[in-house]
Order: sequence, then C-alpha cells, then structure tokens
Amino acid sequence: MAIKQYDGARSALEGLVHDGMIVAVGGFGLSGIPLNLIRALRDTGAKDLTIVSNNMGVDGKGLGLLLENQQVSRVLASYVGENQLFAKQYLDGTLDVEFVPQGTLAERLRAGGAGIPAFYTPTGVGTPVAEGKPEAEFDGKRVILERGIVADLALVRAHTGDAEGNLRYRFTAQNFNPLVAMSGRVTVAEVENLATDYLDPQSIHTPGVFVQRFVVAEDQTKDIEQRTTRPRAAAQTERA
Repeated sequence: MAIKQYDGARSALEGLVHDGMIVAVGGFGLSGIPLNLIRALRDTGAKDLTIVSNNMGVDGKGLGLLLENQQVSRVLASYVGENQLFAKQYLDGTLDVEFVPQGTLAERLRAGGAGIPAFYTPTGVGTPVAEGKPEAEFDGKRVILERGIVADLALVRAHTGDAEGNLRYRFTAQNFNPLVAMSGRVTVAEVENLATDYLDPQSIHTPGVFVQRFVVAEDQTKDIEQRTTRPRAAAQTERA
C-alpha cells in the first residue's frame, strides 16, 4: 500500500506544481476550502495558473491569495461577486474568466472524473455561455456541448480521512469538494481529522482511489464570509 500521508501542505505539493497548470479547488466561498494547500500553492510561486473553482473566495483569503500574488491568468468560475480584486482584474483585462453556470461546472468536473469527455445540456442556450460551442437538438430541445474538466492538480478539504485517503465531508463543506477530487489527475486533500481505522465504506464520500496524497490540516481556522446577526433585544422579542 502506498503511503499517502505527508507531513505538511508544502511537502504534499512538492514535485506536483508547475507554471501554466490547471488547478481545481474545492469549496464554496470560504466554506470547505483547502486553505493550507492554497497557501502552499501560493508559496510555490507558480505562475500562469488556470484555476477551476466555484468562485475565488474573498480579498485576502482563500484563492484571493493567488490573485494578490499575480499567479493566476485564467479562471473558470460561476461567481465573482465577493472578491473585488477578482472583479478588477477581470474588468481590466488582466485575467481571463470563463463564466460557467454552477450546475454545468459541477457536471463538467464530475464528467472529467468519470472519463466522460463531453455532454449536452440546455443550460446556457441562446446566451453568451453558448458562444463557440457545438449545438444540437434532442426531443425538440436545443442543447450545447460542454467539455468535461480534467485538472492537472485538484485540492480539497475534508472533515475526516483515513490512511488510504478515503474522505468524508461535513455539512455544506461537501459542496464542490467531491467533484473536484474526482477531476484531478493528482488529488491532494487536507483533512481536519485522521481516523485511527479505515472509514466505514457506507459513510465515504470520496473513495481513496481518487486521492494520491493528503495532510492533516495544520491551520483549522474556518473563516466566515458574511456574518449576519440580529440585535439581542430583537431576538429576545421574537422568542417571546
């Protein structure tokens, strides 16, 4: 059995990162992002990266660190709204952005991991999303052809893992992580907890066959993207 556990995030990325590569990253905003691996990727200094992720986090956190370090030349994402630097670089023309409908992005990642080169979908027909893409018709419905995504490197975060790299996610951190894990030619995971035994097969979200390396997360901070609270008096009145 190959030893998949590495001592730290930097060690786990050693020999895997190079300029111009495609990197798929799990998470949604700041929920479920592999923050230690993102920092380690930043520290490699690799340039001209294509990042595939639902969004680029927020300024100064998560994937925003790669934008600040000018390491990203292209992004495939569904949303740009929470990162001002992302929006600025896109509007300035210094960052190439391919907007992908969220469900299409999820399916493109899943398809890449499943060995499916392309699929048809009605999503985006008649919009700029469809420009330059082959179109067909099935049962009277127009559809466009979308390519599966296969990343050179996939980075994910899981709540629990075992020695074989089997992963389990917690609550909304499941978001894009299982799909990203499938899509990578090489997948590296950071786990919050390392099980002392193998995970119950019925509770595994990502089988270890998709994971080549993993680390126990050194920094287990979970930042909150937006915190919305009610004044205490209002909350007490509502309960009454």
